[in-house]
Amino acid sequence: MFDYDAERFRVLITELTRSNVTEETWHWLSEKFLAPETSAVNSAFAMMPRKTGKLPITINHELWVEIEKLKPGFTLQGWTIDRLGRLCLLLQLDPTDKEKYIKTIENLFLAAEVNELVALYSSLPLFAWPELWLMRCAEGVRSNIGLVLEAIMYKNPYPISYLDEKAWNQLILKAFFTGKDLNRISGIDERANAELASTLVDFAHERWAANRKINPHLWRLTTKFIDDDLLTDLKRLFEEGSLIDRQAAALTAYQSDSDSAKNLLKSYPELLKAIENKELNWSSLTPEE
Repeated sequence: MFDYDAERFRVLITELTRSNVTEETWHWLSEKFLAPETSAVNSAFAMMPRKTGKLPITINHELWVEIEKLKPGFTLQGWTIDRLGRLCLLLQLDPTDKEKYIKTIENLFLAAEVNELVALYSSLPLFAWPELWLMRCAEGVRSNIGLVLEAIMYKNPYPISYLDEKAWNQLILKAFFTGKDLNRISGIDERANAELASTLVDFAHERWAANRKINPHLWRLTTKFIDDDLLTDLKRLFEEGSLIDRQAAALTAYQSDSDSAKNLLKSYPELLKAIENKELNWSSLTPEE
């Protein structure tokens, strides 16, 4: 039903929510926990910001660490009180009535405005019956709403755990096309695959042909798949690219299993030294505007 200790997690989130709202708001919210009607959940979900406000949550370090241990990859970083309150409400739903549980959450998705969608999509890894939310996650990836995409992509362990290769690749391509921060996508390096690498290289060639800049993080997803053609691309990056292009080529070569790529990197000792001294890594690369 759950892939983590849901009861302990629910207790912690409930305690955290209570500590972040007034007694009056907590009384209102706790009443909604007990309401059996789906309409009451819908109403409370929509009203949450008016009751809780939208200030950033306050959380101590120990609780932060325990929450992240209970659900690795999940974080409350950047969350506001209304978003936390919505998660708290969702965690009170009874998952043993599978049909009602799924219908209640699906109805919230169907009626949601942007901030409600953000709360729902960032809560995906915490829902019961995780395998049943695959289509909902894929639907979110097709969204053109930046905040929704970020809720799915950034520090969200659901996609890496449950999306198949095709859906995962669509998520990564969407991230490139919409200029998202690749460093914040959970599992981006672990789920690199040959099909994605091939598609991204084709995309890079199209960008080159149009004299347009390429996100340097594109090359990190080719590291495991260096062949003669990709080696030619790396040479081009080293010889004709900007400093960021050369840095991306250096990281790609350094992290690859290709002897040819590693030998190529030796021709650029200053870049090799920066990597070995941990002065250069993917997190330090910022795409050029």
